[in-house]
Amino acid sequence: MFKRFGMVVVLALAGVPWLAAQQEDSDVYWKIRREAIENSQILPTLHMLTDRYGPRLTASPNVKAAGEWAAEQMTAWGLVNAHLEPWEFGHPGWANEQLTAHVVSPVEDALTAEVIAWTPGTEGPVRSEVVQIDVPPTTPTEEELQAYFDGIVDKIRGKIVFVGKHETPPVAFNPPTKRRDEPEVEAAYDPDDPVPFYRRRPRTPPEEGRLDRREVDKRVNLFLAENGALIRINDAGRSHGQIRAFSNRTYEADQAPAAIVLRNEDYGRISRLLEHGAVELEIDIVNHFYPEGKTDYNVIAEIPGTDKADEVIIIGGHLDSWHPATGATDNAIGCAVMMEVARILTTIEAKPRRTIRVALWSGEEQGLLGSEAYVEEHFGSFEEPKPEFYKFAGYFNIDSGTGRARGATVFGPPEAADILRKALAPFEDLGVLGATTTKSRRHGGSDHTSFNTAGLPGIGVGQDPIEYSSHTWHTNLDTYERVVAGDAVKSSIAIAAAVYHLAMRDDPLPRFEADEMPEPEKEEGEEEKLKPPKKQPTPSL
Repeated sequence: MFKRFGMVVVLALAGVPWLAAQQEDSDVYWKIRREAIENSQILPTLHMLTDRYGPRLTASPNVKAAGEWAAEQMTAWGLVNAHLEPWEFGHPGWANEQLTAHVVSPVEDALTAEVIAWTPGTEGPVRSEVVQIDVPPTTPTEEELQAYFDGIVDKIRGKIVFVGKHETPPVAFNPPTKRRDEPEVEAAYDPDDPVPFYRRRPRTPPEEGRLDRREVDKRVNLFLAENGALIRINDAGRSHGQIRAFSNRTYEADQAPAAIVLRNEDYGRISRLLEHGAVELEIDIVNHFYPEGKTDYNVIAEIPGTDKADEVIIIGGHLDSWHPATGATDNAIGCAVMMEVARILTTIEAKPRRTIRVALWSGEEQGLLGSEAYVEEHFGSFEEPKPEFYKFAGYFNIDSGTGRARGATVFGPPEAADILRKALAPFEDLGVLGATTTKSRRHGGSDHTSFNTAGLPGIGVGQDPIEYSSHTWHTNLDTYERVVAGDAVKSSIAIAAAVYHLAMRDDPLPRFEADEMPEPEKEEGEEEKLKPPKKQPTPSL
C-alpha cells in the first residue's frame, strides 16, 4: 500500500512544471558528471593546442592553424556551423623561429632569453661588446627624454645594449598558496556584500606635458634602431629563470631594434662582469613577419537550440597566447575546458532550447580585440543595439589558469546571480561556492568584459590560483606540464551544468533595466591582489 501511495505521489509531482524541470536538470547533471569523469578529452585537446600548435601569438600562422584544428575537432564531436570568423587586426603577424645567445668573452656559456614580439631578427649571428645604459626617466617631458638620448647616443652604436641596471628579485619567504579557502571564496560570492579576490588599480595618466610609459618605450626603441644599436636586451626581473617577453607596440619592424629579454640570473652575471671589463656576446635571432596576419580569426561552433534556437548562450576563452611558451594555462586550458563543455553536452545528447555557441577568441593579449570585434559586429551595444542584442542570453568566460572553478560573476542585477547561484549549487562538492554580480562596464581583464562593456551579461568564472600569477602567467614556464587535469575536469562539469540550465530556462538571464544600466567606463586598470589565498585541499570528484 505504501509503495503504491508513494508511486502516486511521485507521478503527481512529476506533473508540476518546476519539479519536472528540476528532476530533468538533476538527470542531466548526473550524465554530465559521468561523461566528464569517464571520458574527458581535456588533455588530448590541451596537447594539440600547446604541443602541436603553441605558441599561438595573435595573427601568427600557429594561432590560425590551432583555430582550424579546433573547428575540425568540434565538428567531429557533433557541433555544427564550425568556422573561422575574420576580424581586422590591422598589423602583420609575427613569429620567432630561432634564438641562440651566448657570452663568448671573458667566459663562454649559453644564455637563456626570449625574443620580444614584432621586432626584427639579426640577419645572421651578431657578435659585439655589451654596453649598459640607465633606464629612461619615468614620465619625462620631451626635453628630459631628449637629454637622456643625448647622454647615450655615443655609447650605443654597434653595440649590444643592456637597458637598465640589474636588480635581484627578493626571496619569497611566504609564497602565495595555491588554493583559496572556503571562507575566502564564500566572502567573494556573498550575495549581499561580496569581497572580491582582486581589485583594479587605475592607471594614473601622466601630468600634462609628460609622456606615459608606453610612449617612452616606443621612442627608446626607435632611437636605438635609428642610432645603430645592434640588439636591445632587457632584464626579465623575475626569479628562477622566469621570463616575460611582450611586444614592440608599433608592430612595425623598422620602429625597433632586434630585442630580447634575458633571464634575471644571466642579466645579473653579465652586469657584474661588466664592472671588471669588456664582455662580448654572440646572438642569432631569426624572426618572420606575415602580412596576411592583418586579418585574424575567432573560432565559432554551435550546438543548435530547439524552440528558442534564435536565442544564444556563448561559452569561450581566448585561443591566442604570448610566445615565450606554449600558452597552456593562458589560455589553452580555458579553451580546452569550454570545448569539453560542448563535447559533453553533445555526447549526452542534451537538447538545449537555446543555441549554445563556442567562441575561441584571438587578439585577447593585445586588448581583447577579437571578442570586442565580435560583440560590435553581432550585438552592438546598449546604446546602439543590433537585432541580436535582444537575443543574447549570456557569455561564460574562463581565463585564470588551470585552477578549478570556484564561482561566477555576472554583469547584471542581483536576480541574475541568484539564478547562477542555484544552477551551481549542486556542485559545492567540487568547490563551486556561489555567484555574484558586477555593475562595471570597464573594458579589460578578459573577454567577458567585452560583453559587459556593451551592456550584455558577461559571466567571468573565478578560479583557484594554483601557480598562475606566481609562475605561469605570460612566462616561459606556461607549458602543458603546469596544468592540473582534475581541476579542469571539475570546471568542465560545473560550467556545463550552468550553461545547460540557462539554455533550458523559460526566461533568459535577467539584465539591467534601461533606467538601471550603468554608464560605460573607459578607464583600464591592473589587477592587484587583496590578500594571499590560504591553503585548500583538493576535493575528490
